[in-house]
Amino acid sequence: MVDIDETKDKDHLLSIEDISKQIEVLLHASEAPLTANHLKKHLSLTTNKLEQALALLKQRLDLGVLSLHHTASGYRLQIADSHSALIQSVFPQRQERLSQALLETLSVIAYKQPVTRSDIEHVRGVTLSSTILRQLFDKGWIEENGHKDTLGRPALLHTTSQFLDAFGLRHLDELPPMPDIDSIRASS
Repeated sequence: MVDIDETKDKDHLLSIEDISKQIEVLLHASEAPLTANHLKKHLSLTTNKLEQALALLKQRLDLGVLSLHHTASGYRLQIADSHSALIQSVFPQRQERLSQALLETLSVIAYKQPVTRSDIEHVRGVTLSSTILRQLFDKGWIEENGHKDTLGRPALLHTTSQFLDAFGLRHLDELPPMPDIDSIRASS
């Protein structure tokens, strides 16, 4: 834990503990993750003070049922992973099932981006349903960003920060390593 005496601001401003409580209030009130820049601007903080306050908030939250989570879109509060089984048993309607085809399509886009529709079809070996792409667009998990410089100029598909947020990631390099497909096929 951070020593309270160490958290006192020399400028007679709020202590780091008070700042961490203000951050917690803002995160509870916000419908979307808050960026570090947003927090620094609205609380008039330096990067150092923000980092100290976030560390203290994380320590405090780790003792309870919430956790501080940093995603691509910023910081958010969420129920600690250790309580997910309880939530799923009491609120089963919250559980969203994603089809195998949707997950395969999303995986191809996430790992191989930028990709075209035909690239996805080539990797999956089947025709890509427009419904699957529409679901991914509707969730805000993918977007068109540019066109491939070939015949027909097909759209290039990329994942979005909403995709990263949905899966609790800050960057694409936090995705698990891609499994070796040949070794999976050989073991089947």
